[in-house]
Amino acid sequence: MTAPIRWPAEAVWEAVAPLLPGFTVEVLPSIDSTNTELMRRARAGQTEPTLLVAEQQTAGRGRLGRVWQSDVGASLMLSLGLPIAPRDWSGLSLAVGVSVAESLQPTLPPLEPGQPPRIGLKWPNDLWLSGDRKLGGILVETASFVAPQAAHPAPAHGTAARYVVVGIGINVLPRSGEGMSMPPGSLQDVEPGLDAPAALLRIVPPLVAMLQGFEACGFSPVQPRFAARDVLQGRPVTLSDGQTGTAHGVGEDGALLVHTAQGMQTVTSAEISVRPAVLSTL
Repeated sequence: MTAPIRWPAEAVWEAVAPLLPGFTVEVLPSIDSTNTELMRRARAGQTEPTLLVAEQQTAGRGRLGRVWQSDVGASLMLSLGLPIAPRDWSGLSLAVGVSVAESLQPTLPPLEPGQPPRIGLKWPNDLWLSGDRKLGGILVETASFVAPQAAHPAPAHGTAARYVVVGIGINVLPRSGEGMSMPPGSLQDVEPGLDAPAALLRIVPPLVAMLQGFEACGFSPVQPRFAARDVLQGRPVTLSDGQTGTAHGVGEDGALLVHTAQGMQTVTSAEISVRPAVLSTL
């Protein structure tokens, strides 16, 4: 029998509660999807700041409805829901990615033999390891209604608060790449011995601080930090509409800049899928 996972729920709560009054942490042995559950609660009027962690997801999903497979202990699966009121929502998933990558690997190691793989960011919502291996993904969803204003007064710029759910899935243990378009990576590749509970404690408090900073200042201050980990920079890419070009980083609003035969294109749509045309190391 597999030993129960010892989650640092109390330590996470102690670190976050001073920043988020009313914050709660829940760990569930199994659920269909942590994002789906928090969105269900939000529709029912439950918009308190909540961290939901699942040891197993039966219907986990990524962007565009893709399935996120999971086994107990093999992945870290969490969703953080809270009301925020940024002036501009553009670039939120990129800011989340920066926070997660920096929490797991604060300093990028040199590109030298024997060094651990670097954790990079693939626009708009994936964490990649050197060698084009997917480490994890991010799914940001917002409720279609305004969160209760008594619990979260509108800021000076007057934007109403909405309930946002930030879902994060990360491979902790190595997994088979059979049937996948690209080989998966894991936290064990980066730091042997790092397990899901330890990664959770590293990720969540800085993520809350990032979300609050994003609410106040938007994506622009985070842009240079994204650029340092941008795995598409300077690489040939193919957009889902068939256009090809070269990625030239992201703008201050988080939009991907791609130089095509028609000139510089700004890619912002959540329905756009960007795939590197040529695989290379980060």
